[in-house]
Amino acid sequence: MTSLQIVLAILSGGLVGFSLGLLGGGGSILAVPLLLYVVGIRDPHVVIGSTALAVAVNALINLIPHARQKHVLWKAAIAFAIPGAVGAYIGSEIGKHVPDKQILFLFALLMIVMAVRMSWPKKGAREEMATALQEASGQTQIRVFRVVFTGFVVGAVSGFFGIGGGFLIVPGLMFSTGMPMIAAIGSSLLSVGTFGLTTAVNYSLSGLVNWWVVLEYVIGGIVGGVFGTLLATRLSNHRKALQYIFSGVVFVVAIYMLVLNAQALHL
Repeated sequence: MTSLQIVLAILSGGLVGFSLGLLGGGGSILAVPLLLYVVGIRDPHVVIGSTALAVAVNALINLIPHARQKHVLWKAAIAFAIPGAVGAYIGSEIGKHVPDKQILFLFALLMIVMAVRMSWPKKGAREEMATALQEASGQTQIRVFRVVFTGFVVGAVSGFFGIGGGFLIVPGLMFSTGMPMIAAIGSSLLSVGTFGLTTAVNYSLSGLVNWWVVLEYVIGGIVGGVFGTLLATRLSNHRKALQYIFSGVVFVVAIYMLVLNAQALHL
């Protein structure tokens, strides 16, 4: 890597971390296009393997404060993560053999889905309070088949694309265990870390992880996350507008990737 690429990798990691700290999720979806089109890493599979590890490290770091605040329901989180890790291994194994342009085309479609998902209206304060009361009353329970099946499917998607998959894991945990949003967010970090590590290990066995990029991305992500978190309190009244702007950016980048890789489907 050139010195310019190193700087761009740190800045790109900072941008991802900043968006995660500011918006609370979704920023990692930009990790792949940033490494491809800004940093200039040419091999999409190396990009996917590297971002999977970087996202995993950041997730496990962020798991600590959530665990201290008792936002992690360990039994449900582990039950979801284990079948998900199996799915992530299978998904990543399949992903390694998909041609470059095809996997990027599919990744762009996933970005569009995520952009739409992020623009959906969130729960109101009353609904969040109701789910918190539900947790307090002990109504959270593990539905074994749902947990295993949902964890496996979400893990497979995460492994295939090399993403954290938090935007899939959170609703997956709520669906399969009935846990409230705040607990699902905290518990999801265990799965994000587990799926990312599984994917990264599989990719690294094929020489598809750039360890320097991972280090630079993590360093940038930590610093960016601090600034994003600090700014989040000041811009809390504009959170919805920021969410819409970020969704728009993700959508535009996705369209660019679709056009660039359209020949994957012989368009």
